[in-house]
Amino acid sequence: MVTRPTSFRSALMSSWALLLGFGILMLGDGLQQTLLAVRADQEGFSATVTGLVMSTFYVGFLLGSVMTPGFTAKVGHIRVFAALAALASAAILVHAVFVQVPVWIALRLVSGFCFAGLYVVAESWLNDRATNETRGKLLSLYMLVSYVGVGAGQLLLNLAAPSEYPLFILTSVLISIAVIPLLLSAGSPPNFHESVDIRLRELFRITPLGIVTIFAIGLVTATFFSLGPIYGRRMGLDVENISYFIASAVAGTIILQWPIGALSDRFDRRIVLTIATILTAAAAVGCVLASQISNTMLLISVGLFGGLAFPLYSVGIAYCNDHLDASQMIAASGALVLTSGLGAVLGPVLVAILMDRYGDQAFFWSMGAVHALISVFALYRMTRTQPVPLDKQGPSTPTAIHPSGSTIESIQQYTQDETTDFSVDE
Repeated sequence: MVTRPTSFRSALMSSWALLLGFGILMLGDGLQQTLLAVRADQEGFSATVTGLVMSTFYVGFLLGSVMTPGFTAKVGHIRVFAALAALASAAILVHAVFVQVPVWIALRLVSGFCFAGLYVVAESWLNDRATNETRGKLLSLYMLVSYVGVGAGQLLLNLAAPSEYPLFILTSVLISIAVIPLLLSAGSPPNFHESVDIRLRELFRITPLGIVTIFAIGLVTATFFSLGPIYGRRMGLDVENISYFIASAVAGTIILQWPIGALSDRFDRRIVLTIATILTAAAAVGCVLASQISNTMLLISVGLFGGLAFPLYSVGIAYCNDHLDASQMIAASGALVLTSGLGAVLGPVLVAILMDRYGDQAFFWSMGAVHALISVFALYRMTRTQPVPLDKQGPSTPTAIHPSGSTIESIQQYTQDETTDFSVDE
């Protein structure tokens, strides 16, 4: 039996290597996402084609999140992590050699599969280091490391030209180096435990607003990270300012994640969600206007947009938890990953088509419209059901949503000391 650290300090001491390795991995992930989008635009790919290429990553991500636990149960965490890291490291190099749409589609599928598997292994390993008393702080720190890694990865885009090999090599090196602290981490790897699935239809019946929110935020997040660099280029931003553009949204998320989560714990989550989505829609309009004024105003506006939009995934997860008992939370995790993943698959393709047809500003108009629709649906749900009592709401633990637009840990790592009453949000 594995003895878990009983204090946050001891949990951190046993997890620092995992966090370091994951931070390096997110550096590579953040860099490759923007690098490939910029390179695709430089090569003359249309927004629709680029959206299709980038969305293939999320198809692979879904496959990897489903299949990796089975592989891990057979051969172990260490072998699976090393194999997936090696494959992901090789895939990014092949992107630079064969700049062709069919090849890139296949490679993005492979990359998505690998990164999903890497997240499954790393996050389950990190969660195994935690107890109920330390899990919230440890996962919050993991969230911070994740966002900082993604944001810093954008700045690496300035080290060389996207049309040349060095950035692809750097991404490969980062992914390879990330393996070292994880594989040398002390302690035994955790075991996967099988759980009973819950159908998406049943989960939607229990909490329709939660499902709609998770789908929509997955759609918006994937769209932003996939097509944001293309939008930036078409607005006249150079590579340096494109990196600042993406990093600004990440910085806004880091700043506003905790305040939004804290508000959702103190008040009816539906009210917080409604106000936040209305403000996000307004921020999206602000980005459109700011893009006509100056680059500085655009960076400030996109920071506000990201800070309001991306933390809502955690609110959606917490809202779903409020309507589930402890046994249902684990079973529902797969359905929530699927919901977010479907949004991530559809978003870049649909928004890219709109950009090609109606112009580049459809990028922010469409994401603003999605948030406006969430607010309308939230208002509608408030007329159909009573709020969950505040003393029955579980804590809104910040949940890192990766540039993929999906999260592996979601509620499968959410734990409660007591089973709460749950109600059907109808």
